[in-house]
Amino acid sequence: MAARIPSIPDARWMGQALDLAKRGVGLTSPNPPVGAIIVSAEGAVIGSGYHRKAGMPHAEIVAIDDAMQLNSRLLPGSTIYVTLEPCSTQGRTPACTQTIKDVGIRRVVFGAADPNPLHTNKSYAVLGAAGIQVTGGVLEEECQDMIRPFTKWIMTGVPWVIAKVGQSLDGRITRPPGEPSWITSDSARSHARRLRLRADAILIGAETLRKDNPRLTLRDADVGTGKEQPWRVVLTRSGRLPADAHMFTDEFKDRTIVLANLSFPDALRELGRRGICTVLVEGGGIVIGQAFQSQEVDEVHWYIAPRICGSGRPSLVGLPLPCSIPLEHAKVLPIADNVCITGYPVWPEVGTDAVHAASRTEEVASPLPQSASPSGYPFAGQTPSVFQSAPPIKVS
Repeated sequence: MAARIPSIPDARWMGQALDLAKRGVGLTSPNPPVGAIIVSAEGAVIGSGYHRKAGMPHAEIVAIDDAMQLNSRLLPGSTIYVTLEPCSTQGRTPACTQTIKDVGIRRVVFGAADPNPLHTNKSYAVLGAAGIQVTGGVLEEECQDMIRPFTKWIMTGVPWVIAKVGQSLDGRITRPPGEPSWITSDSARSHARRLRLRADAILIGAETLRKDNPRLTLRDADVGTGKEQPWRVVLTRSGRLPADAHMFTDEFKDRTIVLANLSFPDALRELGRRGICTVLVEGGGIVIGQAFQSQEVDEVHWYIAPRICGSGRPSLVGLPLPCSIPLEHAKVLPIADNVCITGYPVWPEVGTDAVHAASRTEEVASPLPQSASPSGYPFAGQTPSVFQSAPPIKVS
């Protein structure tokens, strides 16, 4: 394999490919977001592109097609920079390595090795056999960060979980009776809603549905991004949910899913089987507590308002955590007089007694009432989508 110490030009071009890849975040599941730049032997960009949607051409093919429009004569001898190792097997689209060989590209530089076991580091042999130089690991950490959700999903079958919470200084997510419902500011809530652009599904508990009747839709300028309305997922034990809730009656009612009598980890696995790579948990405190107790949270966005409520629902409900959980790569973002703290939880090693105890507690669920359908949704004629057993989704 080629050396992993990138040259300055390689890092510069890869940085541009990363900027392109960011345009695909939230749009490509179950595929990862990927960007590509093609540079001629003379050092000029002759093609670029990014993966836009699963089933559509990969970033390498988009960049090659772009170069073919006006610069086809410059493709032979050129270098392609791609944030993720080119695939070497055919899925829903042909193998990118074959197209790279066909057009005469003579050097391939990628950032992250493909975490898909079918593809990992296969490009070295496939492309090397055709006399193409391969360099991997350029801006590797940045490129790996770009595909964290895909990496978790392809390796475990479980989606990447983002926990979003808005609370007061004293840890409350609701205000005292008789007061307006919002705790965080308009600006903070607008900022938080943009997390939905990254999510394939937004998950809440039945109590949040009953009390808040949320819509969980894309808003404002986010609607024009090409992002499909994320799945709206409700976890319920009883199956008793209000039939007139927005999520069951609005224009996106077919994008609503009810999962009944599943532990939080089992619900995630069911979503993962359907190609959902990123789940945004928007609460309330019971579901957020379950997510943390089962140690399934991968990323945190915690919004805090300068308000003391004195009463109301706490941000975390349930059994105490096995220990305090630090955040790595933590960042603090002021949003006017509110603040958002983000980071990645550092969980204790799996297998501890505390972890097993939390998992056992999560699996305790009361049976569905006689009035509920087998799906857990008791309303005839208005049943939202409910996941049944299905084969895993394949990446393209």
